[in-house]
Amino acid sequence: MPVVAPTSDQLKQIADEIGLSLDDTDLASFIALMAPSVGAYNAIDQLPDNLPPVRYPRDAGRRPSREENRYNAWYCKTDVRGARSGKLKGRTVVVKDNVMLAGVPMMNGASTLEGYVPEVDATVVTRILDAGGTIVGKSHCEYFCASGGSHTNATGPVHNPHRMGYSAGGSSSSLPSSQRTDAPFDVSHHPAMKVPCAMSEGLPVSMMLVGKHFYEPTRLPHRLRVRTG
Repeated sequence: MPVVAPTSDQLKQIADEIGLSLDDTDLASFIALMAPSVGAYNAIDQLPDNLPPVRYPRDAGRRPSREENRYNAWYCKTDVRGARSGKLKGRTVVVKDNVMLAGVPMMNGASTLEGYVPEVDATVVTRILDAGGTIVGKSHCEYFCASGGSHTNATGPVHNPHRMGYSAGGSSSSLPSSQRTDAPFDVSHHPAMKVPCAMSEGLPVSMMLVGKHFYEPTRLPHRLRVRTG
């Protein structure tokens, strides 16, 4: 969608609403200052999107019933099957709902995003599927992932799997509660995973990372060991 620069009358109205006094010279100056940025936005708008193809079939998933979502851990259930072979063949994975899964709704815990459906898979999703994993759903997270508790998700609080009514931690609040999966997966790194693991799985909250900072080859196997014992 092209970007259109405001007219002098529109700019004057905005200035009046916020208490600025602009004469005709000021208005012309501001419009001239906007011109290069508007031109750059429109040049980008004309470029092709070059979206990566979605290689693995899937439907839009479904919202789980209350009976199968006791802790409010699940945003949706899916059955997205990856390659016929690979290191994750036979493994089930649930991804945090700030990760794009093409064709499946994503709300990132926020009411303002409810109804948004991504067109592409996140890179981590593609890699999971390329390795033969099956993505069985998306787990609730905090409102825009901006909480260390488990009470801000727009659909309601996520309960601690060991005791209803208690916090599960955040912002990946529901990953420990996403039962019967081999690998809960989040991409927010530090506190997003360690706080829920401390509050729901008994790991020390001071354990920030395992191995090198932001180095998934050492972090993901550790999470798998935590979940599969």
